[in-house]
This record gives sequence, C-alpha cells and structure tokens, in this order.
Amino acid sequence: MGDFGTLFPLAMGYIVVCGMDPTGILVMMGLANIATGLAFRLPMPVEPMKVIAIVAIAQGWSPGAVHATGFTTGVIWVLLAVSGLIGLLARSTPREVTRGIQVALGIMLSVEALKLVSSWWLVGAVSMLVIILLRKSRLFPAALVLVLAGLAMMIADGSISGLRLQKPGLPGMVFPSLAGTWQGMMAAGFAQLGLTAANAIIATSALISRYWPDRLVSEKSVALSTGLMNIASPLFGGMPMCHGSGGLAGQYAFGARTGGANIIEGVIEICMGILLGGTITVLFMGFPEAILGAMMLVVGIKLALFVRETPPDRTAAAFLATVAVSVFTNMALGLATGLLFSVVVKRLTTRRGEVR
Repeated sequence: MGDFGTLFPLAMGYIVVCGMDPTGILVMMGLANIATGLAFRLPMPVEPMKVIAIVAIAQGWSPGAVHATGFTTGVIWVLLAVSGLIGLLARSTPREVTRGIQVALGIMLSVEALKLVSSWWLVGAVSMLVIILLRKSRLFPAALVLVLAGLAMMIADGSISGLRLQKPGLPGMVFPSLAGTWQGMMAAGFAQLGLTAANAIIATSALISRYWPDRLVSEKSVALSTGLMNIASPLFGGMPMCHGSGGLAGQYAFGARTGGANIIEGVIEICMGILLGGTITVLFMGFPEAILGAMMLVVGIKLALFVRETPPDRTAAAFLATVAVSVFTNMALGLATGLLFSVVVKRLTTRRGEVR
C-alpha cells in the first residue's frame, strides 16, 4: 500500500476522463502484481506509466488509444530486452546518473506530496507521526493503519456511501486498434520510453541491488517483465503499466520485503475490480489526500537522501545536471543530459592527465 499515492489519482483519471473499464484496470493490475511477485519474489512495484497517463487524461484519449499505445510500448520493451539493447544502455549509464534520476524522482514526489498534504495539514501531520511511530512495527504496519484510518474518515463523513457491491464480473476481451497508435506514441509513448528506461528499468534494478545485495535483478529481466505486462494488459482493458524505483522505495519504506506483498496487493485489486466495478471511483475520489500525501512524502524523502551517496568529485557535475534537467523538464531528457555530462567530464579529465 506504500505505492497507493500514485495509483489512486491516475487510475481515477483513466476511469473518469478516458472512460476506461475500472474492472479491467484493477483486475489486470492485480494479475500483474501476482505474476510479478511470483516471478521476482520481491516487492516489485506495478504502477501506471505516468507520461502516458498524464497526457491521456489531459487530452481525453479514448480507451482504444490508451490500449493501442500501451500494447505498442509493450512490444518495444520485449524487443529491447530480447535484443540486449537495454543491457547495453544500462552498462553505459554511470552510477552518478542513476543516482541523479533517483534523487530527482524523490524531489518531484516530495513536491507533489506536499501539495496533497496541504489539503489538510493536521491530518497530514498526524499521518507522518503515525509513520514515524510505526515504522518498525510488524503487528501494525503504518501503511495499513493509514489506509484503514482513511476509510474510517470516509465512513464518518458519508463519502463512502456510494460504494456498492455489484454482480461479480470479469473484464471483457479487447482488441487494441492500431489506427491511433502513431498519434499515441508521438504524443506520449516515445517520451514514456525514456522515462521507463531511466526510472522503471535502470534505477529500479540499481535500487534492488542496494536493498537486496544477494538478489540481483538484471535490467533485461525488468524490461521483459514491463513488455509482457503491457502486451497482456490492453487485451482485457488494462492500462499501460511499469515498475519503478519510486514504487519500490515506497513499498520497502512501509515494510514490504518479499513477493508476498505483491500477491496480497494483487488479490485486493482483483477483488475490488470484480466486486465493486464502476463504484470504485467513490473510493478513489473520496480518500483523504492528506494521508496519501504523507505516504508519498516518506517515499520522496527516502529517494532524495541518495544525494548522500554522491561524492563531491568530478562525477558531481553529471549528477547535478541529471537532477536539474529531470526536475525542470523530464527524466528522459535528464538521463540524456547526465550521460552527455559524464562523457564530457571523462574526456576532459583524460586530456588533463595526458597533458600532465
């Protein structure tokens, strides 16, 4: 539940603005979580692809356009994984650039989290206190306590009254139309590829090696998982999905240590999709933003603290460039800028050494 802060608003946008089937979104996300938990045996996050989601919601895409774009990115990621190109990119990415992506994500998450917390400062402050007090509790995990508290608040003010059980149903089969694929890829898909490479593939693999040094997961495996998820998801009405270092940091921060966390989350999402269907928007729209903001803020701070692992030497230029460009533009451009700075600094250092 440590990653719910990004899931709720984007899933709600897909359902309300784009008219996507909530059952398809939740069931496919649940199945992806279960499959990922079994495959990696780690709390590997499954979350919406943010660039595609934001553009699709802002422009009011049709469900068919979302499905086609997600399917196409899935095919591309399978090809990048099988060909070994993603491994080549990962090996060419210096550690300071990877750290820059993680710190930039932490800053951006923290800024968005503070906006949510500002909707009700008192609830946000109490939520932060709960997180601090229960950060090591195995009996009362902070994320579970906060989610239950949020539901209790919704019951108290009556905002949950629209939530209804429906006749159980499964998502229908969908055949993505390729007619609008090029427009979708040009509008968001290609930009998403850069962000996914930086944050969801390279940074996620690096963070796993940090949290679980004895359980390394290659960039190829993460890319292949991303591709397969997005080939399967649109066929049953699901949204474009990826992994991500922010989600991993969030789940780890709130106590997730094994793939069992994914399986539990997946079962919850499947049950919500099958039993609640369209009324799930009541839950997404009414859940206290301040609680989600507090949870996101912890994740953002945790990622931003990776700044301590970047030494003040020649690599700092590439790190700072990556952070600055990522925060003020986007992560794909930040990754490219960081790689460029790294190459330039390395060549300048080599030339100075030759002169000496």
